[in-house]
Amino acid sequence: MRKTLYLKFLLAYVIFGVFGFLVVAFISSGLMYEHMKRDTAVAYYKEATQISQTYATDLYNNAITIEAAHTQLKALATYMDATIELINPSGTIVLSSEKQPDVNHPVVISDFDPTVVKNSYYTVGDFFGQYDEKMLAVFSPITSGYKIKGYVVILSPIARLYEESDNTLGVTYVTLVMLLFLSSIFLFFFTEFVYRPLRKIIKATEQYAAGNMHYELTADNNDELGYLAGTLGYMAGEIARSEDTQKKFVANVSHDFRSPLTSIRGYLEAMLDGTIPPELHEKYLQVVLNETNRLTKLTNSLLELNNLNMKDVHLEKTEFDINTVIRNTVATFEGTCEKKQIHMKLILTGEEMLVRADMSKIQQVLYNLLDNAIKFSHSNSDIIIETRIKHSKLFVSVKDSGIGIPKESLNLIFDRFYKSDLSRGKDKKGTGLGLAITKEIIHSHGENINVVSTEGVGTEFTFTLPIVDTDDI
Repeated sequence: MRKTLYLKFLLAYVIFGVFGFLVVAFISSGLMYEHMKRDTAVAYYKEATQISQTYATDLYNNAITIEAAHTQLKALATYMDATIELINPSGTIVLSSEKQPDVNHPVVISDFDPTVVKNSYYTVGDFFGQYDEKMLAVFSPITSGYKIKGYVVILSPIARLYEESDNTLGVTYVTLVMLLFLSSIFLFFFTEFVYRPLRKIIKATEQYAAGNMHYELTADNNDELGYLAGTLGYMAGEIARSEDTQKKFVANVSHDFRSPLTSIRGYLEAMLDGTIPPELHEKYLQVVLNETNRLTKLTNSLLELNNLNMKDVHLEKTEFDINTVIRNTVATFEGTCEKKQIHMKLILTGEEMLVRADMSKIQQVLYNLLDNAIKFSHSNSDIIIETRIKHSKLFVSVKDSGIGIPKESLNLIFDRFYKSDLSRGKDKKGTGLGLAITKEIIHSHGENINVVSTEGVGTEFTFTLPIVDTDDI
């Protein structure tokens, strides 16, 4: 495509112009000539028929003199700019608009044959050798008493039709030139508003392909090309941000693995070299066990998040009562809630609310949200779990009155390993993957999850689930 599309377009433009003139010169000229020949023949035939029914019939019936008929034919021939002749079936020219009638020395066309027109009413030729050029001859029979007495023949040079056709084609040529001029204006606009922006986009894609994702693509077009340029720029920005995120991800994973490994190694070395006495081994072995559990939890969370990020996520969707799942999940936190004096309040829609989803994964979502809510709630506070129906969807919300999330952190809490400054002191054992997993589970169901939070007031997470139509059960 490099430096070829525009040349192809120019070549197509030139070919269009050349073929346009060739078509007008050869095809259109022939069509124009045939059209004018047929129209002229039709007009002449109407006049010939009129003459055969009036002057010619009157002449053969001796109603008028030959001189009077000649005067009428001459006037009509002058008006039509043609030659009019009355010819007997034998080929004798009875009357001609070109010269005075000579009864004593009539002109006879020896091989006159009116059937030469066949199924038509006109013919083109030298009119049985009477002319040195091609003539258009139109025949109309003169009848009387159901017998053909003769023929009215109107003749006109074919060269005149060619001349008129060429004059008409001259207008066509001028029109074609004007069209080519107007199309050159289109070519100019194509260059300015299509080709040049397209070249900018091509250059930008070359830069992106070379790895320069920070190349700035500017396009002022408010059309599809402008949209394409904006989309490419956005894509490049997202890729650049993705690369930065990947670097941060690797750094976070390395940090979260290195810390417990360092702790495990330190305690084990201390026990081996005697720094930690044997009577304290059990205590520090428990610490080591806790750190290994933390590593196991982190590894499992990474594997689960990786599986959820795959396009073909396998979901075992079933129809189940979400109210029962909420009650069962809340029950698993009873001991923790009693220690912190936190009260769980359930505001559920109906005794039973059927939804269609992967029950185990939705239970994991509820577990993660409740675990977070308890972790960041103050003692002697409430956590409200509420369900409500809106637009054929079930909205499930988990609301606490804890420390809240800073405004600048709201758009980042679903990122992997992200922990706000306020949460770091309270979430010592967390991996920073719980909310990322929660988001991926909800999105894999084709649903949404949102968060609303005010620092020092509390946080509310809300996600949607599809309701089962009870009429279909």
